Order: sequence, then C-alpha cells, then structure tokens
Amino acid sequence: MQINKTHAADQLTNRKNEEKNMSSVSIERVIEKLKLTNLTPEIDVSSIKIHQPDINRPALQLSGYFEHFEETRPQIIGFVEYSYMEHITDEKKQEVYPRVISEKTPCIIFCRNLMPDQLFIDIAMKNNVPLLKTSKPTSAFMAEIIRWLNVELAPCISVHGVLVDVYGEGVLITGESGIGKSEAALELIKRGHRLVSDDVVEIRKVSDDTLVGTAPDITRHFIELRGIGIIDVKTLYGVQSVMDTTNINLVIRLEDWDKEKNYDRLGLEENYTEYLGNKVVCHNIPIRPGRNLAIICESAAVNHRQKKMGYNAAQELYQRVQNSLSKPREDDM
Repeated sequence: MQINKTHAADQLTNRKNEEKNMSSVSIERVIEKLKLTNLTPEIDVSSIKIHQPDINRPALQLSGYFEHFEETRPQIIGFVEYSYMEHITDEKKQEVYPRVISEKTPCIIFCRNLMPDQLFIDIAMKNNVPLLKTSKPTSAFMAEIIRWLNVELAPCISVHGVLVDVYGEGVLITGESGIGKSEAALELIKRGHRLVSDDVVEIRKVSDDTLVGTAPDITRHFIELRGIGIIDVKTLYGVQSVMDTTNINLVIRLEDWDKEKNYDRLGLEENYTEYLGNKVVCHNIPIRPGRNLAIICESAAVNHRQKKMGYNAAQELYQRVQNSLSKPREDDM
C-alpha cells in the first residue's frame, strides 16, 4: 500500500496551510457553549483567548508547589481543591492566590456551583482573570471541556470539495471546478443521504486517526448548481437531509476520462491521500457521459464500510482465482 503520487501537489498545499492551523477560542464562546455563569462580569471576556485544548487542576499549586505550573491553561477548581482552600490560613492565601491567579491564565472555572471567597475574587479582578462557574460535577465537566476544546482548537484547513454522509461514512468528493461534484451530492441527498458542506470543506484533525469535516457558517446547507444558482438543501429536502459535521472516512476524486490512462479495476491495493498528516483512502473515479456518479459514490462508501468490517471483495475474488488455479484438472489425472 502506498500514497498515490498524483496527490502530491494537494498534500504540499495542505502542509503549507498547517502553519496557520492552530486557532483560538474566546472565553465568551466558552461561556456560551458550555453554559457557564460569569462571576466577574466586569472583565471583558471577548478579548481573552484560549490557545490550547488542555486544562489544569491547581491542587499542588494551592499547596505551594509551582514547579511545572501550566498557568496558560484554563484552571478547574473541583471539590477537593475547594475544600483545601477553605482550610488554609489567610496568610497562605495571600501567598499562593496571586501565583495561582496568574495574568497569563485565561480563566478559572469552579465546578458543582462552588463559590470563591472574596480574596480570590479581588485578586482575579486585579489580574483580569475571569472566574466562571458550572453546576456540573468536576470529572464530567473536565471531559466535556477537553472534548470541546480539542475540536475547536484542532489544526484546520479548507479544501475545495463536497462532503456528504453516506450510510454513516463521511465521503469527501473532490475534483476540478465544474466536473459534477455538487450534482452528485444532490443526487445522493435525493437518495436519502445527508449533506455536510458544498464547495468549501473545513477539515479539522481532532486526533491522529480522526479528521472531522464541517461547513463554513456562511455556506452551511447551501449548494451551488450551475444554471440554477444557490439552493437551500435544508429548506427543500428537510432537516433529515443535512448534518453539521462528520468524520472523513473516504475521498473520491473525480477526473475527466483519459483513454490513455490505466485505471484500477480490481482494487487490491488501497490508494491514499493525506490531510494534516492523516492518510485517508482515496478512489480516482473517471468521468464520462452515462456514468451515474451518485450510485458510484454510494457503492464506494458501502464497499469501504464492508472492508472496515473485515470483508474485501477484491481479495475474495483473488483467492477464488488462486484456488481455481491450484485445483488439478481432469486431463492431468
């Protein structure tokens, strides 16, 4: 198995884009999405950003140990930290609070509706550190904020293509402009599958194995059809015809038919393309009049899903041929 060399140009472009991949998220958006209560409304949370998806529980720091303190992460105060804070002396608080509530800290979040003491609030206001509160248990909230930040702050690139969910498989259809990507997506939608994005697909690397595709806010649920214009898929076909995000499991690259080119007819070896360092199975589909792109894409998605479940039709055919050749013929007996 090897990466298809015809994708080298795309991969180079993707790697150049990685320099601009890491984004940020404002505390204002964190409050909105995670339904937090702002205990310091005087602080402008829209200008404070989180740049990494990691969090920290400052239990050791409250006890006075500040070596390896990750002050640039959101700090989470749970019941254990809060109980310790209630039992330390005022002198100790005056010593450790200013170091825990660093000017570099994007925010401090109290779980289980716990409330900080007045000294903690005063130092936070002085250092312009927002104090937030949630009613959720500490472990559950930590899992939620880490998952959300991992998606929001994941490396991201934009590619030209159409992303459709076909039988639970995220299929990214790429190819030159005007080759028929949107028309294929529209036929897939009519066959009961769901559109994620048309024209521009934002790809985020949420792990070493997972790429998540979504649509830019401005073009979400819209498709452009040449000769007709812009159509709203959600309005025309209902909410069951669209979805906001899906994993990218398969890439289908449409290209003009070239009679001089040899196309894979068995599929014994997988070809791959690469986005953000992750390899994705890629099929090159030649286009000529009379080929039903929607059915081809649908069949490719089902076949890919079948391979993941352990059955490979090409390998089965190859094995049958090998078994047939190994059987003795009647003439040889």
